[in-house]
Amino acid sequence: MTLFNQLNKMSKSIDYDKALEYWAEIPATVDGVLGGFGYISNMDIIGSTQFLNNLFSQENGPGRQIALDCGAGIGRITKHLLAPHFNEVDVIEPDKKFLTELLNYVGADSKKVGTLYNSSLQNFQPERKYDVIWNQWVLGYLKNEDLVSYLITCRKSLTKNGVIIVKENVTSSGFTEPDEADSSITRCLKQYITIFKKANLKRIKQCKQTNFPNGIYPVYMFALIPNEDHSSDQ
Repeated sequence: MTLFNQLNKMSKSIDYDKALEYWAEIPATVDGVLGGFGYISNMDIIGSTQFLNNLFSQENGPGRQIALDCGAGIGRITKHLLAPHFNEVDVIEPDKKFLTELLNYVGADSKKVGTLYNSSLQNFQPERKYDVIWNQWVLGYLKNEDLVSYLITCRKSLTKNGVIIVKENVTSSGFTEPDEADSSITRCLKQYITIFKKANLKRIKQCKQTNFPNGIYPVYMFALIPNEDHSSDQ
């Protein structure tokens, strides 16, 4: 059995309806969307801002016209990270109550918020217009085959020099670890690398979030661009 087939078997524990039911009960607050870890938000944004600015400084860095915030919740990343750097930010979020709160939470920069997509990631079909597509703490809710398909969709939605950002928990055990409460999984680093390759994406930057408290999963950031050496979709 190949590693990818093993990963597919492990991700079968994900139940999309159960995940939606879980989030339907979560309050539309920073502490709610961060699972009780609202106090790490500022440090998270600092790390993400440094990562994004490094990409902007590269010779073929992404543009600053339109970004997409995926699994946006109440708009924490839109407000504190994307809106300050982009002219427009589209958001996708499957839970309607979070979308209802988003414009209020974003506040003064809500004029930069473009289209609000009330959709799951696995069913999303965006236009080809995004300079940056930001995915954070959301990909663990996708089964592996759906995640590959979703990343391929994102890849096809990038502008020239566009970048997909993935910022996710990873396990230290080297194995997938399920969370039955919200019907998600946490993948290991090797598994993410396998999935990125399957989606014909190449890592141009990778780093670990620093200054997070002990006792939580390590968090990694990846910058991904289309792998021009492999033009066909697997």
